[in-house]
Amino acid sequence: MNITVIDGQGGALGARMVKEILAEFEGIELSAVGTNAIATAAMLKAGAKNGATGENPVVVACRKADVIIGPVGIVIADSLMGEVTEKMALAIAKADAVRILIPMNKCDNLVAGISEPNTGELITDVIKKLHSII
Repeated sequence: MNITVIDGQGGALGARMVKEILAEFEGIELSAVGTNAIATAAMLKAGAKNGATGENPVVVACRKADVIIGPVGIVIADSLMGEVTEKMALAIAKADAVRILIPMNKCDNLVAGISEPNTGELITDVIKKLHSII
């Protein structure tokens, strides 16, 4: 099972996801791809063994992923303060992978039905969804 976590900005959400996934699942391949170097560094510090930064690593990782996890903005071009390119968003959207998108109301993208999400609860839900997939 190849799980790819994609995050941007400071990488805090991605780092928390990496920690939780590694603590919960054995025998998976986890890749951390940041839209910027800070996000990648945060996910590597959290325990990811494989990490890369930028547009082409996102495109390549999406070709190999069974599951892609990240904030909902990863499928919206110009989101995460402009870090997500059209090519990135398209690669994620067209990937032959299950996408687990975390609803975050940031960077001018507001998800209806979500007020101030509790990040811990969102991460717990991601882990539940992964259990149903793996």
